[in-house]
Amino acid sequence: MPDSMSFDFEQNEQRPLQEFTEKAYLDYSMYVILDRALPHIGDGLKPVQRRIIYAMSELGLKSSAKYKKSARTIGDVLGKFHPHGDSACYEAMVLMAQDFSYRYPLVDGQGNWGSMDDPKSFAAMRYTESKLTPYSDILLSEVSQGTVDWVPNFDGTLEEPKILPARLPNILLNGTTGIAVGMATDIPPHNLKEVASACIRLLESPKSTVKELCEHIKGPDYPTRAEIITPKSAIQEMYETGNGSIKMRGVWEKEEGNIVVTALPHQSSGSKILEQIAAQMQAKKLPMLEDLRDESDHENPVRLILIPRSNRINLDELMLHLYATTDLERSYRVNLNIIGLNGRPQVKDLRVILKEWLEYRTETVRKRLQFRLDKVLAQIHVLEGLMIAYLNIDEVIKIIREEDKPKAVLMKRFKLSDIQADAVLDLKLRKLAKLEEIKIKGELDELSDERQQLDTTLGSSQRLKTLVRKEIEADAAEYGDDRKSPLKEGVEAKAIDETSLVPTEPVTIILSDKGWVRAAKGHEVDPESLNYKSGDSYKQASLGRSNQSAVFLDSSGRCYSLPAHSLPSARSLGEPISARLTPPDGVTFEGVMAGEPESVYLVASDAGYGFMLKLEDVYTKNRNGKAVISVPNGANVLAPSKVNDIENDWVAAVSSIGRMLMFPISELTLLTKGKGLKIIQIPPAKLKTREEYVVAMTTMAETDNLLIYAGKKHMTMKSADQEYYIGERGRRGNMLPRGYRNVIRIVAVPKS
Repeated sequence: MPDSMSFDFEQNEQRPLQEFTEKAYLDYSMYVILDRALPHIGDGLKPVQRRIIYAMSELGLKSSAKYKKSARTIGDVLGKFHPHGDSACYEAMVLMAQDFSYRYPLVDGQGNWGSMDDPKSFAAMRYTESKLTPYSDILLSEVSQGTVDWVPNFDGTLEEPKILPARLPNILLNGTTGIAVGMATDIPPHNLKEVASACIRLLESPKSTVKELCEHIKGPDYPTRAEIITPKSAIQEMYETGNGSIKMRGVWEKEEGNIVVTALPHQSSGSKILEQIAAQMQAKKLPMLEDLRDESDHENPVRLILIPRSNRINLDELMLHLYATTDLERSYRVNLNIIGLNGRPQVKDLRVILKEWLEYRTETVRKRLQFRLDKVLAQIHVLEGLMIAYLNIDEVIKIIREEDKPKAVLMKRFKLSDIQADAVLDLKLRKLAKLEEIKIKGELDELSDERQQLDTTLGSSQRLKTLVRKEIEADAAEYGDDRKSPLKEGVEAKAIDETSLVPTEPVTIILSDKGWVRAAKGHEVDPESLNYKSGDSYKQASLGRSNQSAVFLDSSGRCYSLPAHSLPSARSLGEPISARLTPPDGVTFEGVMAGEPESVYLVASDAGYGFMLKLEDVYTKNRNGKAVISVPNGANVLAPSKVNDIENDWVAAVSSIGRMLMFPISELTLLTKGKGLKIIQIPPAKLKTREEYVVAMTTMAETDNLLIYAGKKHMTMKSADQEYYIGERGRRGNMLPRGYRNVIRIVAVPKS
């Protein structure tokens, strides 16, 4: 291999891959944490925001200047300070210009800068124009006054400020969000007057607690007029720990019987909320609303109209439902993770944040005063040299005219410094007038007074603290405003139960032999006259209401619940229950129960055991059902029968060989699940071989007749005939008449 292509591997550093990747990832994560995602406590800005603000000030785009194309600003930011993507940089700039995103915007935009409905709908940077807002002076006004540590830019050709000299704690005023590596930050915005007041309290009483500071800072203050409903205790805990959450709720008012939403939570979209409400209306989950309208415009940025179906609707209850199910109420995570004065990220409480910022501010003011003092001393030094020259003007002129090196002679003759000698030599002839001498004396007196004041202030920590306090008060008076987000104790949002939203009307729930279900309106329907699929037929029906649940019983003794209003209409053939539920393999559906939750039903197995149960005890949301009846091996479940009078109703049970027994239902117990008590005796041997088992069972009033279906024949058994079959619970019963022993089902019917 030629020498030019050879490598000396011994001269290269060799490190284990694990060690190299660990260091590389750590370096990357520290870069993201410190130089991209988290804000500094001093100015509350991330690097990209700081660079945009500084670049705009360097372009002369102060609040009093004319607007310039945003592309010009972004070009300067990318070319001089921030070598990253232009779209991400412009998006950061847009965010600082949106008054619905920033509590105190830093950029004054002209053109399309997005909207509340779609914050990212802003125009391209070649179309928009921008300059800084007056509020940005809080960050920039002292940059040139010796308050800033300067660092080289990315290519070392320019210098940029490490941190801007903020005159107010912008970290709390505008807040920020960011995701770093292994950590994140979520700082909510606050009211300027409240934060300034808390700073002054901490200056005057350094031992103030978070609780005492919360007397000034009531809570976050978002750029929207929606209400903060987080309890005061939770807000105080959030400020004490640096972690928590804030809940906001939209504001509404009643106008001509309609609901008018006038304020939305921070970062909520009116159009999205209307979509969420419309989806519920379409799914028939909001029958109390008739129509929606969006009347938002330039004068009313938020005006959503919700029109109730009638004036009897409880609007407060409706709004609580919408708060629970839409973005009309939102929660915001709070994580006060900030890069502190020590250069490290840390979750800080409110007192630590304000204390560290006041330390930063006090040091900034001290640097500013020292910078001014140095300038004053330098100016006094020059003026003192000029005064010496004016007092000896003739000799000075003579030295300048006659000497080859007048500077050295002047310095020796009048004991001038190098700077003073240069100032004397630079004097213009017009400055030799007597009036100039008087002006210099006056200026010297003023500078001497200023020097004395600066020396006094710098030499006294109390005076320095007083100066900081006065400047905070002045800025609060100039830039402060009233709170936008009111703090209110709100009733907890709660979604309205789906069944209470459904109009209540009578329905008949019909079950077929093949396990298909449907619901017909009204209780006068003849289910046997309906059409069924080929090979299918009517099995059982139950009467209920549309806002109730229907309970289905399968052959294994499990119960399942479905809302009655969700069942298909009886105009169709219905749908299989198994499509909505997940019963065990091989089971069939044997019956349906409906009615009030406290309704009582008789349930039993064909082994001759059963009990009464309340519907509310077998309701379940589990698609797999709920085990209710213990069914012996080889046995099956009978269709349930409704109990109208738990004290006076009767039970009639018929076995497969035609034996029937009747007894008062009060002899049975009310259970939630189990095997139950013996209803009619079936010899175990015959039950095991299925020679005999219970084929039909029903409940009936004392005055009811019994309709017995046997094969293709049926007969009505009147009260007098029924006495023959009455016996004690658990007996064998008596045989039915010949020709009616092959019973299919029995039905209780009122006397005609």
